[in-house]
Amino acid sequence: MPDIVHVTYSQSGQSSKNNAYGMREMQEKAYQARDAQYLLLKAPPASGKSRALMFIALDKLVNQGLKKVIVAVPEKSIGGSFQSTNLKETGFFANWEPNDEYNLCTPGMDGSKSKVQAFKNFLENDEKILICTHATLRFAFEELDEVKFNNILLAIDEFHHVSADSDSRLGELLRSIMLKSTAHIVAMTGSYFRGDSVPVLMPEDEAKFTKVTYNYYEQLNGYKYLKSLGIGYHFYQGRYTNAILEILDTDKKTILHIPNVNSGESTKDKHQEVDTILDAIGDVVKVDSETGIIHVKRKSDGKLLKVADLVNDNPKDREKVVAYLREIKSVDDMDLIIALGMAKEGFDWPYCEHALTVGYRGSLTEIIQIIGRCTRDSDNKSHAQFTNLIAQPDAADDLVRLSVNNMLKAITASLLMEQVLAPNFKFKTKINDEDKAGPGEIKIRGFKTPSTKRVKDIVESDLNDLKAKILQDETILKSISGNLDPEVINKVLIPKIIQITYPDLTDEEREEVREYVVVDSVIKGGEIKEVGDKRFIRMAGQFVNIDDLDIDLIDRINPFQKAFEILSKDVTTKVLRVIQDVIAATRIQMTLEEALILWPKINDFVKTHTREPKLTSSDPLEIRMAEAIIYLKEQKRQANNG
Repeated sequence: MPDIVHVTYSQSGQSSKNNAYGMREMQEKAYQARDAQYLLLKAPPASGKSRALMFIALDKLVNQGLKKVIVAVPEKSIGGSFQSTNLKETGFFANWEPNDEYNLCTPGMDGSKSKVQAFKNFLENDEKILICTHATLRFAFEELDEVKFNNILLAIDEFHHVSADSDSRLGELLRSIMLKSTAHIVAMTGSYFRGDSVPVLMPEDEAKFTKVTYNYYEQLNGYKYLKSLGIGYHFYQGRYTNAILEILDTDKKTILHIPNVNSGESTKDKHQEVDTILDAIGDVVKVDSETGIIHVKRKSDGKLLKVADLVNDNPKDREKVVAYLREIKSVDDMDLIIALGMAKEGFDWPYCEHALTVGYRGSLTEIIQIIGRCTRDSDNKSHAQFTNLIAQPDAADDLVRLSVNNMLKAITASLLMEQVLAPNFKFKTKINDEDKAGPGEIKIRGFKTPSTKRVKDIVESDLNDLKAKILQDETILKSISGNLDPEVINKVLIPKIIQITYPDLTDEEREEVREYVVVDSVIKGGEIKEVGDKRFIRMAGQFVNIDDLDIDLIDRINPFQKAFEILSKDVTTKVLRVIQDVIAATRIQMTLEEALILWPKINDFVKTHTREPKLTSSDPLEIRMAEAIIYLKEQKRQANNG
């Protein structure tokens, strides 16, 4: 299967270049906001968030009068990112020097009670830095008064683990500390999605944070070695273990995430799945007793491959493997890592070229974390690849509806990744023909430029979050089969989602956000070509001069047209029919707004074809117009009957 997304980068080296203080581009951007009491840092995996925190934390300790720093990470293995670091040698004014006694993530520091006691001791002594897990922070907080956090910097890594849900203890803890103490907070996340269904923070809490966003394009475009990233999928029938070698290239350094045991793709025996995959590759020669690494002799040529099994959850075995992975120094130290719940966020294997994931992942946060495993810059690769191996829908399968839904979600998730990974444009209103766009700008007639700070903040910091909500909406998902008029998507469905997400917006502000979302989605989903000094964009199958764009034209384009094109092109006619039949069986109810938008199109159709649209047509839009006629007739009948 071809990639849904293929992005090429300029290899400018900018994102990995250090300034006079030893800071990379993202770290310098974050450091400029170091005086903020509440700081939210959104930056991709491998951009250097851990070190950015060190710079900010040391400034708060040395120059801003704070007494202590507490760093909370989701799991122990990530604590290694915050070990002692010599920052003076690259020009900074202080070193990051945590005392090992107060790194509660090191092996041997077991037992929640002893960790909580160490946490409480830290608050009473002269130590400056403590590193612990989110769980330890929660347990300790239960035994402490909020004022104990006065004049302390609380840094929460992988911040998307926090949730505004009332059942989220970490979320409640954070709100309580903000309300009842003078603590400073640095929240960091490598995800662009603040939780997938429940937001990380309530809007009133989030408004208190200064946001620093460093986007994926800035990161990857500024690399030295990595030139391109592909995101694609591969369909299989039967058991995935029988199809795995169609897509697993053992010449490429790969992390393979097998499916969760509760998913439809799982065989329900995760250990047997690993054995089957190893058998498909070759013969196990030995398992190193010291490291736990499996040595496999490849069938095709006898080459010895080193494989790490992170699916094995025996604590002793896993600890040995994790310790080995932590110390990898060369490209030859590892060939394949097989994982289930591990090796996602905070896991660092720079040589990884391919992240291969079996089964749809319901969380966009999880998808971008997995992609981040292969997007480190390393001299052994110029291309990184993420592939999703997905079960192909089968009409005879009892779970056909679920597999269709998973396929649609996988495609829309990939399209969303394309939006995240593409270069950003600035959209402005085009006044007249002489009003030319500057570098990185696109000017559009009739476009409403964001007029308030609220709209500007949403556009600058929340656009990907909002697109995630839109693309995960059940009605939008079903529109991928081509059965909804683009104007209904753009003028009815998207505004409703915006209204639910931001109920405080005025009508004018909501329209400004709507236009920006639609324009950004259509432009990033289109193919841009330069011919001489002119730029053209492909929309709905034809190229349009970018200088001639207007908002009415863009509103007539399905922003997710590419998803339908992918389905039409990359699955068989039989599978496409299964998908359309499943969607038809759960077709959305018509609304009056949609019917009224369709009415002029129905009149045009009748004039052109001298007949009404038919329900039996092969054209999804004609079917929808036929349904609109039935709906309007029913509405009229009900009105006449009072």
